[in-house]
Amino acid sequence: MSRIGRKPIEIPKGVEVNLMENTVKVKGPKGQLEWKWPEGMTVTVEDGKVIVKRPNDAKKNKALHGLTRSIIANMIKGVSEGYKKELHIVGIGYRVDLKGQNLMFSLGYSHPIEFPLPEGITAEIDHKARPLKLTLHGIDKQLLGQVAANIRSLRPPDAYKGKGIRYADERLKLKPGKTAK
Repeated sequence: MSRIGRKPIEIPKGVEVNLMENTVKVKGPKGQLEWKWPEGMTVTVEDGKVIVKRPNDAKKNKALHGLTRSIIANMIKGVSEGYKKELHIVGIGYRVDLKGQNLMFSLGYSHPIEFPLPEGITAEIDHKARPLKLTLHGIDKQLLGQVAANIRSLRPPDAYKGKGIRYADERLKLKPGKTAK
């Protein structure tokens, strides 16, 4: 039995979980999420806990068991607490500004880059911090991670000087440059 898949998910106060056919809807104080779980998995709500079961020990079902449980747990945490992802923008002249639902980046290219934020994701910029700090907030963990990865790909960190956009917890090992003889 999957160690992760067999653990029941506690439903916190203020969160409502509805099951319909192969769809789970989670509603909480921060918003609402919906997800269609894979065929074969059985999801039930008993005594304020969500329980995920698999039909047999086939390799595919073993893999989907833990995945299904993790996604539902992330949905419950997202609508109750929310998620945040922090990015640091390092480099002289590198900036970001928030214009409505768009982020305007100045990253050393000949033109500014406009990045539209999808619905459900909000951004917060700390201009006083060095390096510049961009914090993304949202309830959907997968969408938040994808948006952060797309922003990072606009200017990934340079291996020699360390300039670019990086995750707050990312550690870079800088390469040595050319040395004089």
